[in-house]
Amino acid sequence: MARTGDVYLYTSVLKEIVPKDIEKKDSAEIVQKYINNWVRETLLFQMAEKNLADEKKNFEKRVEDYRKSLVTYEYESELVKQKLDTIVNEDEIQKYYEENKSNFELKDNIIKVIYVKVKKKAPKIDKVKEWYRSDNQKDKDALSNYCYQYADNFFLDDNNWLLFDDVLKEIPIKLYDKEAFLQSNRHIETQDSTHYYFVNIKGFMTKNSISPLSFEKENIKSIILNKRKVELIKKMREDIYNDGVKNKSFEVYE
Repeated sequence: MARTGDVYLYTSVLKEIVPKDIEKKDSAEIVQKYINNWVRETLLFQMAEKNLADEKKNFEKRVEDYRKSLVTYEYESELVKQKLDTIVNEDEIQKYYEENKSNFELKDNIIKVIYVKVKKKAPKIDKVKEWYRSDNQKDKDALSNYCYQYADNFFLDDNNWLLFDDVLKEIPIKLYDKEAFLQSNRHIETQDSTHYYFVNIKGFMTKNSISPLSFEKENIKSIILNKRKVELIKKMREDIYNDGVKNKSFEVYE
């Protein structure tokens, strides 16, 4: 079907790339595209072969090194999967946080918040204005029930920290000094052409302060697990070496 120099493309190869039960026109397009690509790639390869110095074309060592790396990686991954203790208790997280507080400086502002987005046509808007400000459990329950029925978006878990920038993406306001805004605002009520927005800022921490533990728990857990993984692999490598010494599995010639 094609030739570049002394390299040939045979019809037997093309038969494998054309799906069965395909229209003749489509089949011809697939074949032609494959042939064009084959010619281009083969010409490029032949040019590289011709012009590269012999030492540049010796890939055996690189291929073998790459194979060793892949095999080792797969073995270590399987070992980690089987033997890594993935349970990280609260005491470990607390201890790591206390010992490394300086590493948890906030890069962004975070807030605890009650947030409700509701259509202007929704019922009981006056009630929503009362409920979202209230700390009374009965009012909280009423707001929760209301949101599940009528709100287009909401967040009612004021025990968890959120990035202030993420909340701002949901509210049609522009701020030029976010830290100053947080210092002087607790309740935000705004609107656009279709919705009302209600925001109760229950707590905040500004960037460059120390991030609270509750905001860093998952991050700390990942750090602890990664340290365990590194230590497990290090121990495994050391054990293999020590076994080799014990069993005289290798010799070093001077």
